[in-house]
Amino acid sequence: MSVLARSLEHEEATVASSPLPPSESRPAIQLELYEAFTQRGLSLVDVTWEQQRLHESRRWSVVELLSQVDFTQIGEADRHLVWNAGRAELTTKPGADRLERLADLECRRWQETNPTVAAIMQACGTWSRYWNEEEAHHETAFNRLSTVLRLEPVSDATFIEFRKVFPDDDMLRTLTLLAISEVVAAVDYGQCSQMVQDPGLRALFKQVAADEVQHMTYFIAFAKALVDSGAYKAKEAFAVAHLFLRDGGEVHGSKRERVESRDTHVNWWDQLEHREGFYAPDALRKKEQLIFHALKRITGITVTSREEVEDTWMDLVGC
Repeated sequence: MSVLARSLEHEEATVASSPLPPSESRPAIQLELYEAFTQRGLSLVDVTWEQQRLHESRRWSVVELLSQVDFTQIGEADRHLVWNAGRAELTTKPGADRLERLADLECRRWQETNPTVAAIMQACGTWSRYWNEEEAHHETAFNRLSTVLRLEPVSDATFIEFRKVFPDDDMLRTLTLLAISEVVAAVDYGQCSQMVQDPGLRALFKQVAADEVQHMTYFIAFAKALVDSGAYKAKEAFAVAHLFLRDGGEVHGSKRERVESRDTHVNWWDQLEHREGFYAPDALRKKEQLIFHALKRITGITVTSREEVEDTWMDLVGC
């Protein structure tokens, strides 16, 4: 069983209903957040406690995991994967910073007219601190490893360039984009964990892939809550999915014939550099299936192909 499949199985297990009270049950992601606020009467303090319990149960140490890597066993191809991962992860911090700020702005906007949506937004912004911390683990782990292995250094200019923040957007589109980005990252890191030779490096890639699956599940849960509220329309989730899955779409990353040049921000999936003769994670079909799965969970609408994503999006728009 792949690391992604095992992680998904674990996530499904953690959200199963339990006869135990919340304080004694296994930590879990609140998948039915709208229902939790409107029917079960949970408060933001209750939701934050569950976020904290799950975060504590999943903490790991970059220092300890890197100490298990045998640097003498890392060949040229594996070094290339580490270098790419370190550069790409530099772009995740501005994503988390932006989410926290955007979620709070949206919370204030909805507070008077729809307190439930305001609470969903605040829960999302509160969770972003855990996402930011875990992404910091990924960035520092791969870049420290690159430094120790004496790979091409990341200049300060590149570091600052990769910290550019995405422009603001509709919150449902933002959450769907982040969920799909985590799908791509989880599949890629899962593939890397199967290719590298050193057990310590394999464990690092597996851990990072498991984190990305958890992040994907959180983003899906927040997006679903917005659709469940009726304040956000499913067409926005399908618009983002089509952006990734269309011919020449973002899911192909830097392998596209034409990668759009942007002055506003840096997309991590555009920054991977594939060297001739070296393995590059792909697994496009698996990514598509997980995106279809995410759309089903967010909107309740089933699609099984890229064409159905486009057709459904057109129907929802009214074309």
